[in-house]
Amino acid sequence: MASGRLTLSWVGRDEALLNTADGGYEWVSRQDPRITEVRLLRETDKTGEVTGTPTDNLLIHGDSYDALHALTRTPEYKKHYRGKVKLVYIDPPFNTGQAFEHYDDALEHSVWLTMMRDRLLLIHDLLAPGGSVWVHLDDAEMAYCRVLMDEIFGRGNFVGTVVWQKIHARNNSAQHLSAVHDYLLVYARAKSDLVLNRIDRTELSDQEFWNPDNDPRGPWRRSDLTASHAYEDGRYEVVGPHGEVFAPRGNRWWSCSRETFETLRQDNRLWWGKTGRTFPFRKRFQSELGGLVPTTFWTHDEVGDNRQAKGEVTRLFDRSRIFSTPKPEALLKRVIQIASDPGDVVVDVFAGSGTTAAVAHKMGRRWVTAELLAETADTFTRPRLEKVVSGDDPGGVTKTIGWAGGGGFRSLQVAPSAFEIAYGRAFLADWVQGEDFAAMVAAQLGFTFDGVNSGPFCGSRGRTRLAVVDGVVDEVVARGILGQLDEGERAVLVGKGVTPEAESLVAELSRGSKVLKAPRDLVHRGKVVR
Repeated sequence: MASGRLTLSWVGRDEALLNTADGGYEWVSRQDPRITEVRLLRETDKTGEVTGTPTDNLLIHGDSYDALHALTRTPEYKKHYRGKVKLVYIDPPFNTGQAFEHYDDALEHSVWLTMMRDRLLLIHDLLAPGGSVWVHLDDAEMAYCRVLMDEIFGRGNFVGTVVWQKIHARNNSAQHLSAVHDYLLVYARAKSDLVLNRIDRTELSDQEFWNPDNDPRGPWRRSDLTASHAYEDGRYEVVGPHGEVFAPRGNRWWSCSRETFETLRQDNRLWWGKTGRTFPFRKRFQSELGGLVPTTFWTHDEVGDNRQAKGEVTRLFDRSRIFSTPKPEALLKRVIQIASDPGDVVVDVFAGSGTTAAVAHKMGRRWVTAELLAETADTFTRPRLEKVVSGDDPGGVTKTIGWAGGGGFRSLQVAPSAFEIAYGRAFLADWVQGEDFAAMVAAQLGFTFDGVNSGPFCGSRGRTRLAVVDGVVDEVVARGILGQLDEGERAVLVGKGVTPEAESLVAELSRGSKVLKAPRDLVHRGKVVR
């Protein structure tokens, strides 16, 4: 970290968190192979129309860190997602100390910061140059997360803080203040490349338009022609329709040059009042203005609130299944509309009830979402997305968008760790055998996995071929594999056992080729996320 730079300090900052079987976390070294390894993503199901490739919409079951790590490191996914994602929206546990049934929201402060740090680092890698990340928080950790994101994304890439009115009723039993809002921290991958879309005009925003002079171009509103900043060509007098002379008063200037002013006059774009004798204003036509620049305060009547969100989920699943902390579809529609375009990739690795993926699907975006808790994914996330695909989700923004169903998604499962730690040493887990062993090795070494049915080789990386032996690599095995290489190719041979003779033979017969032993030579191949 650069000297003199503002940073956060907390207990465990230099360590990592390993997700445990009970849904909790265990502190481990950031060099622990279970942290640095790239987990496999296994297909478990598919819904609707899919291609069977990494470009499908993806519902990932597993820890958000492992899902992000796989997307940014596994070659098959990396080429489609690393540096290609236009929008990441996450609604992580707020660390409020409250116990929500479907969310672990009672994380200790240092655990929460470490959890967020490691995921935001990977999100940074996913974002396209013109991409942005929106982090949904409340008062519990917002200020700390802002400093953390300054570190990771750079203070200059801070875009703004959106305040969302999540409750529109006062809690008169609150001890001090009745909290009615959440925050969305918005950061760009590169602010200079970020272009945000405008939002739709509303009846309220268009109330000030009128057409008292029956201009054929339609309704217009008045716009001030003066400015408070000094403008070299902004000091001059103009003559009105009836001969009155006008000039800006005090410390104000015309906001345009005399030449531009006269062009506006000739095009009937000036309003001198109903009498033609008042100070001029510019006419801004409704048909020419397009959408609205988003503000940073979003009210419940614009984008919904908590009550609306719970109603949407309840109507989907009836009252037998009630999700504790859903977000309204209108809120996600606005985020997605502002920060992405049809066909762009939208990512949310705290899926919950699946609102982000559902709205992204309806709006024609590609999406990837991940959910840690199997019960939440099976009860809410997947069933909701299935209803979106089949057209059986009439609520939320369905009617506004005109959604009638279609598309599809694949369900993937994050594989368990390939490593077990005992007495300070790493061993391969029992499941790491056969094709799973080959796929795991390919992921760790950055090879595209080609399967195990194409001769001795199961992976490729440029002109280098990967051969994985679920046993011992000896002289006979090594000679046979090297004999399958084409001219100019080299090989990486990986086995659970390796003889010294095989290592010598490979070095002698194929310059640049090498032999590795698993897990010894794999545990240090993973990269620490920094």
